[in-house]
Amino acid sequence: MLLAIDAGNTNVVFAIYEGDQQRGLWRTATDKKRTADEYMVWVTHLMALKGLGPADIDSAIIASVVPGATFNLKRLCKDHFGCEPLVVGQPGVDLGTRALVDRPDEVGADRLVNTVAAAATYRTPLIVIDFGTATTFDVVDRDGNYRGGVIAPGLNLSLEALQMAASKLPRVEIQQPGHVIGTNTVECMQSGVFWGYVGLIEGLVTRIRAEYGEPMTVVATGGLGVLFAKATHVIEHTDSELTLRGLLLIHKRNTAQ
Repeated sequence: MLLAIDAGNTNVVFAIYEGDQQRGLWRTATDKKRTADEYMVWVTHLMALKGLGPADIDSAIIASVVPGATFNLKRLCKDHFGCEPLVVGQPGVDLGTRALVDRPDEVGADRLVNTVAAAATYRTPLIVIDFGTATTFDVVDRDGNYRGGVIAPGLNLSLEALQMAASKLPRVEIQQPGHVIGTNTVECMQSGVFWGYVGLIEGLVTRIRAEYGEPMTVVATGGLGVLFAKATHVIEHTDSELTLRGLLLIHKRNTAQ
């Protein structure tokens, strides 16, 4: 079985695959101080609830945008699961895609993994919108290569910044308001956050398509993808497990006999 680990700025996601079948999926808050032993205690308890144990794992792959967490995740795989993990971005790991940008080494592992999965699943060229700590728009060309994109502040990050800077504003839940014009503070904030992001999505997708000069498929991933897909016609597909599927594909590519 394969242990796939996606370490993002907000959460670390663990998934176990038996062939193409997902046997378990869990997430924990990203903490650069968490040790390999602490990860082991947490994940093995959850694995046991699915009838799985450390001996079932024979390979692992990691994509991380948090260098401080990568070391302990590698130690987890080596010391507790007895396997040397593939790490996206390290020399010798073949992704099957190229980053055709000014500085390929600066492209986040998650963006490259999403490129691999999206190109294998949807019609190219395409735009992948990832609603994470940052909201990213990634362009994938007809050949499945990464061609650049856009990085915008994530929705939760923007909301936290607003609440920190304006002391009288309350914390609000992210949801689609019934109307744009709010009649109280909470409604005004929810409208600004939600419909403001819809405007961001539609505006950037329109500009990217115009600049690229071809029709482009639009795929959304990340926790808020489904919420925004319901509010705008520009998002054609939602795929919450795009990154994990990309890790699975990359592992297969690098272990094929």
